[in-house]
Amino acid sequence: MSNSDAPGEITRLLEAVQSGDRAAESQLLELVYPEIHKLARRYLQRERPDHTLQASALVNEVYMQLLGGVSIDWRNRVHFFAATAQSIRRILVDYGRSKRAAKREGDRHRVELMDFLAISEDRLEEAVAVHEALERLAEFDPRQSRIVELKHFGGLTDEEIGELLGVAPRTVSREWMVARAWLHAELNG
Repeated sequence: MSNSDAPGEITRLLEAVQSGDRAAESQLLELVYPEIHKLARRYLQRERPDHTLQASALVNEVYMQLLGGVSIDWRNRVHFFAATAQSIRRILVDYGRSKRAAKREGDRHRVELMDFLAISEDRLEEAVAVHEALERLAEFDPRQSRIVELKHFGGLTDEEIGELLGVAPRTVSREWMVARAWLHAELNG
């Protein structure tokens, strides 16, 4: 993540939130919201240029999933952003699947918060296809699958991923190249 002043502060605030400090939750939101918004924007930038994207709705949903009542034992800032990446992936895949299901249901239309994300059908299909390919990759190499998730959906650096997974950044880089090649072949038939 780019905010180099915040890593220790984010970890400290995560610990305070776990202790029930409501003021720390507000401070944490101020620090991480721009970072999560940047992740969402970066992921959604691949959308066609004439489409209005609303990364804010995605960010709000992610934040609610991560800090909205469920107690998680946050180890540090990297752990938090790894969970953020996983949450972004889950939300986009669930949204894509609900859009597929809505097509099959005909005229029935259920409006949810996620409907305001304004992601095109092509983008949803891509998110679901990547998710399904990652599940197949995880069957024989869970670490490579996790590396792809953290880089693609979370925007973490090789160093941050290495810290999280307990491997050298060079290993992350090497496995990222292998996983990316495998995914390219898998997604392109």
